[in-house]
Amino acid sequence: MTQQKFIEALASETGYSQKEVRRFLDIFTGIVTNHVKKGEKVAITGFGTFDLGKRAARRGRNPQTGEIIHIPEMKMPRFRAGKSLKEEVR
Repeated sequence: MTQQKFIEALASETGYSQKEVRRFLDIFTGIVTNHVKKGEKVAITGFGTFDLGKRAARRGRNPQTGEIIHIPEMKMPRFRAGKSLKEEVR
């Protein structure tokens, strides 16, 4: 499902306009992004948790030259599905 299809579905379910739903979605993603960026967890009961994970530094290989390169440690956002979501999908 694309973002636009999600907005259309949410607008039809709630009765709000697509413009209002888009604004709400932008605010929601902005809040989640800002809190995860700070290293905080955002937990939505029954749906899941957004948090920040770390990927360890490692060696890699440049596919064009074959040269071994160092890939530094990275922070990355994670989503872990909640119990209710997992049970619904099964």
